[in-house]
Amino acid sequence: MIKTMSFAAVHFSVAFAVVWVMTGDWRIGGLTALVEPCVNTVAYHFHEKVWKRRNNGQSLNKTVMSEDKLSVYSL
Repeated sequence: MIKTMSFAAVHFSVAFAVVWVMTGDWRIGGLTALVEPCVNTVAYHFHEKVWKRRNNGQSLNKTVMSEDKLSVYSL
């Protein structure tokens, strides 16, 4: 958990610094450092759903190929 908190602090700091340097406004840097991880978390949730669906499809194809000796393309 300490490593996770450390990484979060680094992530917030980098996001803040990059936006602050780009815009010159510490408020925009701070807002971005808070909003970006929230948006990223939601995006990650959907990424995981798509990834899981993709992996489930691959395992189905492997099962069909090994049990029935069929080509993946013949599904």
